[in-house]
Amino acid sequence: MNKNFLSREWVQQIVFTGPAVLAFALIVALPFFMGMYYSFTNWNGVSDTASFVGFDNFVTVWQDQGFRDSFAFTVRFTVVAVVLTNLVGFVLALLLSAPLKSRNVLRTLFFMPNVIGGLLLGFIWQFIFVRGFASIGKATGLSFFQLPWLGDEPTAFWAVVIVSVWHGAGYLMVIYIASLINVPKDLNEAAAIDGATAWQRLRHITVPLIMPAVTISLFLALSWSFKTFDVILSLTKGGPYNSTQSVALNIYLEAFQNNRYGLGTAKAFIFFIVVALISTLQVWLTKRREVQA
Repeated sequence: MNKNFLSREWVQQIVFTGPAVLAFALIVALPFFMGMYYSFTNWNGVSDTASFVGFDNFVTVWQDQGFRDSFAFTVRFTVVAVVLTNLVGFVLALLLSAPLKSRNVLRTLFFMPNVIGGLLLGFIWQFIFVRGFASIGKATGLSFFQLPWLGDEPTAFWAVVIVSVWHGAGYLMVIYIASLINVPKDLNEAAAIDGATAWQRLRHITVPLIMPAVTISLFLALSWSFKTFDVILSLTKGGPYNSTQSVALNIYLEAFQNNRYGLGTAKAFIFFIVVALISTLQVWLTKRREVQA
């Protein structure tokens, strides 16, 4: 009887989880371990043979000024984009949690940019920055719209930030709204009766109670920002003068344009370790705040 029961359990597990495990192994695990292997070779991505070169690729990466510059840009961009995307998403969630008649329509409008693909998004905003802003600048004379948004290093950086925040804030808004709805109203009402201001209620009641949503939103924004590729490829192509080249774009160019697949996978492996460590630290820190809350 026990053997039959155990065999039925195994069959159920294989039927329900087997396809998912197989798909994960083929799509995620196998390419990951193959990439680790190729990072120790000089494979060009085309030939049938790959010679083992040990840690030579990693030494080359360490000496690659272009990779260091792209890493510096990615870190700066990630810090700014994560803060602004979460801030805008949270403010929108606060505003659209109020009993407004049009809040469902507004929620839909703010979420819509998230469903647009990154490449298409970049091309749309490229037209806006180059043609749209120039036309507005001519009509109004405002210097803000006459800036060389994609032609100068500082403005190109902020152009990428603007597009990324516009793209991701609506998604985080939905997460924050779902969390804000579950905050008990009686706590805020009791605090208001005791004389607490709106800022005090937000800081000491609302924010501590929605820390799980903050953890998720920070993690998502971190992963999006570090992996930014398609928006930059279609918006600036890493320019001007590689000033907006992200690590993901640098890896792509190294592997598929320069045909140095081994070196590209070595860069990807280093990048994976850095992102994993930073994401783990972020989750650990925000989880601690959840416990304290």
